[in-house]
Amino acid sequence: MTQHATAATDYIGRFAPSPTGSLHFGSLLAALASYLDARSQQGRWLVRMEDLDPPREVPGAADQILHTLETFGFEWDGPVWYQSQRHPDYQQVLEQLIATGAAYGCDCSRSQILLRKSRVYDGYCRQRQPIESDLPLAIRLCVDDETIVFTDAIQGPQRQQLATEVGDFVIRRRDGLFAYQLAVVIDDAAQGVNQVVRGYDLLSSTARQIHLQQQLELPTPSYAHIPILVNAMGQKLSKQTYASAIDATNPGPSLYQALQLLGQQPPESLRQAQAHEILTWGCEHWQLTQIPRQPHLPESLLETEHR
Repeated sequence: MTQHATAATDYIGRFAPSPTGSLHFGSLLAALASYLDARSQQGRWLVRMEDLDPPREVPGAADQILHTLETFGFEWDGPVWYQSQRHPDYQQVLEQLIATGAAYGCDCSRSQILLRKSRVYDGYCRQRQPIESDLPLAIRLCVDDETIVFTDAIQGPQRQQLATEVGDFVIRRRDGLFAYQLAVVIDDAAQGVNQVVRGYDLLSSTARQIHLQQQLELPTPSYAHIPILVNAMGQKLSKQTYASAIDATNPGPSLYQALQLLGQQPPESLRQAQAHEILTWGCEHWQLTQIPRQPHLPESLLETEHR
């Protein structure tokens, strides 16, 4: 079970966007929450670019995201890490997991899994090792009957039985790309991250990451998952749902609005303030416990603010 840190000098947090487009308001919420939680405790705040999936990435997006963060007044500690430069580290851990029998090759296609009428991956290839095939294999991590239990600082007690709810999950895809679950665990440990503040949409993958941390004997960070914004169709506000880029020419109103959505109740006098003033107020008054627990913050709140 994880607990949110109280020792200011020990705090290391991070913001890890994917360069699949410009920074949108949903990403700003995650950046602001993680930044203020770190700075309010005199902690370190890192930025890591999750550029694991080249087919989905937009040329120049990484630089644009960093420029936008700077424009909004965010200051990060140390150099920006790029996951595309970390492949040797991921490969080393992958080989370690395979060698110990904790992971295995899988040649199942999605259609084959569906034909077996399995709600989760049924471990079919785990029983066929070693697989001799000329086709590329995915690599899956074995899960067992253990129930992963942890306490989210916003969402409260969580539990997931991986064997029945997820099954053996992919840590390297058939196309050779490393999966997010593997990379995020390795990089959080390598950077000493012990506080993860991120969107609610990633809450369901946290148990998988904790299981992998346990397999690798790595420390488990504390987790806090903020509610996400959705559009009129109930979809997560994201680049994939054509979320608009935030206006970097006038960051103050967006930061003020983000503080409101995070339940921080900034004073009316800050509504037209500069970015640095809003961030300073946010650091001095930040209360993680004030963030609403609802899984979604309606996008209609944004529309109301702009009327």
